[in-house]
Amino acid sequence: MRPGRSTDVDETFLGGKLLIATPSIGDPRFDRTVILMCDHGPEHAMGIILNKPADDLRLPELFEQLGVAGSHPTPDKPVLMGGPVDQDRGFVVHTRDYSTGDATLPVNARIGLTATKDVLEAMASASPPRRSLLALGYAGWGAGQLEHELAANAWLVAELDEDLVFDTDDADKWPRALDLLGVSPEHLSALSGHA
Repeated sequence: MRPGRSTDVDETFLGGKLLIATPSIGDPRFDRTVILMCDHGPEHAMGIILNKPADDLRLPELFEQLGVAGSHPTPDKPVLMGGPVDQDRGFVVHTRDYSTGDATLPVNARIGLTATKDVLEAMASASPPRRSLLALGYAGWGAGQLEHELAANAWLVAELDEDLVFDTDDADKWPRALDLLGVSPEHLSALSGHA
C-alpha cells in the first residue's frame, strides 16, 4: 500500500471492478482471464488473476514450504497464478472481516488484499477470514497502459461479484464473468476482430 493512502476506496478508477479478457487480448498469459482490480490510479494499475491455478500447488503444500503452522488444518484449495509480476510473492484476496491495518489494501467495502505472512497465519487459525484465496504474483500496468488496452477492446469491465471471486470453480469464472454482462463466450468469439 502506498504511504498516505486513505483506507477509503477510490471509485474514480477501476479498483474493485473485474476485468474480463476478450479474444482481442493478444497475450497468451491473459487468455480467458478474469482479473480483480485491486488498485488503479493515474500512474499505475494492479490486479490479481482469479482463474489461473498453479500447476500442482495447493495451499497446504505452500504453507508447509513457507513454514506456516496453524491451529487448524489449512483448506485444501488451489494456489492461483495472480499475474506475471513478482511471482515469488504471495497476495491474499480476502473478505474485510480480516485486516492488518496499513498492510491491507481495501479493494472495495467487502474485499481487501494483504501480502504479509500475518494473513497466511490467520488463514490457518481458528479465526480465518470468512473467504480468501492466495495468488502468486500480480498483473500490473504503467501509466496509461491499461487505458490503452481498454480502448483496444482487450478487456471488458464488470462489477465485482463476491461469489464469483471466491466460490466459482476456476474454469467457470471467465464464462460466469461474461454472464454478469449478458455476454456469451460464443458471441464474444464471433465478434473478435470486428470491434
